[in-house]
Amino acid sequence: MTMKVPVITIDGPSGAGKGTVSRALAKKLGWHFLDSGAIYRSLALAVTQAAVDPNDIDAVVKIASSMELEFETNDPPRILLNGREITDQIQSEECGSTASKIAAYGPVRQALLQKQRDFRREPGLVADGRDMGTVVFPDAPYKIFLTASAEVRAKRRYKQLKEKGADVNLERLTKEIEERDRRDKERTEAPLIIPDGAVLIDSSDLTIDQVIARCLDIVGGK
Repeated sequence: MTMKVPVITIDGPSGAGKGTVSRALAKKLGWHFLDSGAIYRSLALAVTQAAVDPNDIDAVVKIASSMELEFETNDPPRILLNGREITDQIQSEECGSTASKIAAYGPVRQALLQKQRDFRREPGLVADGRDMGTVVFPDAPYKIFLTASAEVRAKRRYKQLKEKGADVNLERLTKEIEERDRRDKERTEAPLIIPDGAVLIDSSDLTIDQVIARCLDIVGGK
């Protein structure tokens, strides 16, 4: 029965707007929502809090297997790790960098695979990530690959962090995003690629509302 539950996968690089678009789609459709990037960021935070070396794959896998996550699509959205809210904590660049590193480990990805698939429940699921349409939900009837230039994504991230009072440098942020893109594309396990059958949307010159409208057109305005 689970395989019959419809899924919309939205893959793409960091900062393309996947999270905002996916949450909005889930809310409009009344479907469940999975932010796979937040799963890896949450794991990165849990690893840091446990004072575990991110290079210790066995220790990271142990934490990945035991952590409990919950996503709420209310406004503003909330993420709970083992019952405690961590929404703001996982937004740091350090957390994102650690998440990108541990996401390259095959055993870690395998440990989190079923956790992600468990989000597939009636009436449907909107899944945001980098390998949703290729690895986690390869049978998804609707696949979207959302992208934007590194410069545009860096400016978006810069604005977000500035609004939160963070001390950030746009040039350094752009280089970090380009490095993360390279690492995601070149990793052996589930590299960032456009899934077969996916519709490509470049959001560089589009508003969030325009992207959401295109996504709704793709799924038939359900």
